[in-house]
Amino acid sequence: MTATPAHTPSFLHQLPPLLILALAMGAGFTMMGSFSMVQEGAKAEMGLSDFQLSLVQGVAAAVPLLLFSIPIGLLVDRTNRLRLFIGLAMIWTLGTFLTATAQSVPTLFVARMFAGIGTTGALTAALSLCADLCPPHQRGRALLVVTLGKALGQAGAFALAGWLLSLFLRQRAGGGSLADVAPWRAVHFALAALSAALVLPLLLLREPTRREVAAGIHAPWRVVLGELWSRRAFLGPLFIGQVSVVMADAAAAIWASPVLSRSYGLSPPDFAGWMGILIFLTGVAGSVLGGVAADIGQKSGRQGGLLIGAVIAAALGIPAALFPIMPGVPSFAVALGALMLCGTVTGLITSVALTVMLPNELRGLCIGAFIAIAGLIGFGVAPTLVTAISGLLGGEAHLGEGLATVGVSVSILSVGAFWLAMRRAPARPI
Repeated sequence: MTATPAHTPSFLHQLPPLLILALAMGAGFTMMGSFSMVQEGAKAEMGLSDFQLSLVQGVAAAVPLLLFSIPIGLLVDRTNRLRLFIGLAMIWTLGTFLTATAQSVPTLFVARMFAGIGTTGALTAALSLCADLCPPHQRGRALLVVTLGKALGQAGAFALAGWLLSLFLRQRAGGGSLADVAPWRAVHFALAALSAALVLPLLLLREPTRREVAAGIHAPWRVVLGELWSRRAFLGPLFIGQVSVVMADAAAAIWASPVLSRSYGLSPPDFAGWMGILIFLTGVAGSVLGGVAADIGQKSGRQGGLLIGAVIAAALGIPAALFPIMPGVPSFAVALGALMLCGTVTGLITSVALTVMLPNELRGLCIGAFIAIAGLIGFGVAPTLVTAISGLLGGEAHLGEGLATVGVSVSILSVGAFWLAMRRAPARPI
């Protein structure tokens, strides 16, 4: 096993590269989530149904995750992660541009696939890079920084995309230079240009030295798979817990905007601002709470103590999942914010657990597998499951009830799974 260097740079010394990675991930998650804010405009222009929207928003993200996340994870474990990250950033930028130019459902489907492949693949590389920029006892704080970038990006998908949509709607009404371009398309042209600019600082970074290598990054597959199999009792429930949380969060992210429009009578410009602020603030708070909880949990000395915060957050997510059927917009916002907060906490703690409790040569593979399975089920199943349940309840007018049913059910499942993972957690590999 490779020993950690005796001299470890301070956390502040490593903060600049962490912030550059966070900025790039913020751009990626803005590109990945931006279509949710403008999907009603695309639906009207292209004549899409809710089912087609669920395919474009859900399956388009899930299928490439299933196909590419594990291979990308293996590349993260065995190649230059920084170069891989830059290539994936170019892919999500291309996907955003293709979204703006799509003239058919298949083209739009492919465009959203590219946005999902680039962003989620880059997240795997970013988490691995962060883990090697800091020692284990600082990893909660290190992953906190990148998770803040993710939160900023998710907020930007609502706030920035909503602001741009309002701007281009006014331009179209006033006969401006983009009057002939559908506002939702103009939004994605602008976002693609912004993404290209925000990726440039990555060129200033260097690949860090890998820490806590057990079998070696070029170990035979037989050895790597053996290490993975020996940890199945811990990884299985951890997978189920986080995938369940992703199902609730993915369904909420995709259908919150249509629910506000249909059930509460609001248009996107009415809620874009406060929704973006809500997502950002809960992302920041969840990142801080998750990072602190993970570092404190490690110091507790209890078996699986790192995951205590995940169990608590998952439990709090059960009542929060009722946000789509709240009696008013304020209670809708509070419950949705709580759900997002809990999802950020569990996601960060799960990421820290993978980087602390697994050797280096397994991290990319496991993170990629997590993303693949979570993407397939969270994005591929959850949004369409919501439409299926709302259909059973009476049709598209019951979208809120279908969303609440799915959210509560999977949140209950996540609590039990995280508790079991905590009981079976191994000691960290150093």
